[in-house]
Amino acid sequence: MSQGPILLLRDRIRAFFRHLPFALAGEPEGIHQMRVAGRRVRVVVPLVARKPEGRRVRRARRTLKALIRAAAPARDLDVCLALFDEQVAGPSPEAKALRVRLRTARSRSRRRMREAILDQEIPTLRRDLRTLLGTAEPVPTVLARIRETRDLAGDELLARLEQLGEHFDPDELHDLRRRVRRLRYVAEAADELTGAASKAPKRLKRLQEQLGGIHDASVLAAWLARQASAADTRQASDHAAEARRLEAALLELSRGRHRAYLEAGPVGAAKQALVLLAPGPAPWPDAP
Repeated sequence: MSQGPILLLRDRIRAFFRHLPFALAGEPEGIHQMRVAGRRVRVVVPLVARKPEGRRVRRARRTLKALIRAAAPARDLDVCLALFDEQVAGPSPEAKALRVRLRTARSRSRRRMREAILDQEIPTLRRDLRTLLGTAEPVPTVLARIRETRDLAGDELLARLEQLGEHFDPDELHDLRRRVRRLRYVAEAADELTGAASKAPKRLKRLQEQLGGIHDASVLAAWLARQASAADTRQASDHAAEARRLEAALLELSRGRHRAYLEAGPVGAAKQALVLLAPGPAPWPDAP
């Protein structure tokens, strides 16, 4: 069943504020879901609002971005800890010490996150979003904006995919992930507005998850590299050696996930998803 732009935006706003208290409490899933919901609101607001470049839209999106970023280090460390536990079987005393450091870093990140979130103008954000709910455009206008976003962002995504090719660059691959994620949320909005059940969101989600796996392993590898340097400073050679061993293993995991991502054909997968995204002609008729 389709729903109008007002309900589309309202559902996303409610999800964001429903998860925000759990994020503030430091719950891993609450942090994750708050960030996901916040991104969905950021994507939908300019598609739905009467003045997509207006002051309220810009201010709301800016505050949402700040809230999402405030929780990023805590979320990264949640993922790092889970990946550490998954990949480090039968840990040595040095690996156990690294895990303690990782947990301690995660605890510190939660405290900083709470302060950063509470520093934001959340009451102003609530008022702005309530006002924007009353200025929603009709479905045809929103769908036209979705198609425009699909075409522009899709062109940029495909160009970046072609440009990067088979090169392993975690930062560039993470940028690709952000672009795919945004288009996924646009695709979800298109399906909800039209009542369609296209495969675009699922295909984009799959591509996003492949890129996310590469990123997660590289983030943990970078953290381990910093721990090795710190151990060198303390002249703790055994701890430094273990951190470097694990760093190498995580880098290889990241590269292995990158190879699997390339084997899946990311350019073709992106084209297929873009063709399915929103009704109307798409500029990629040659998608496999």
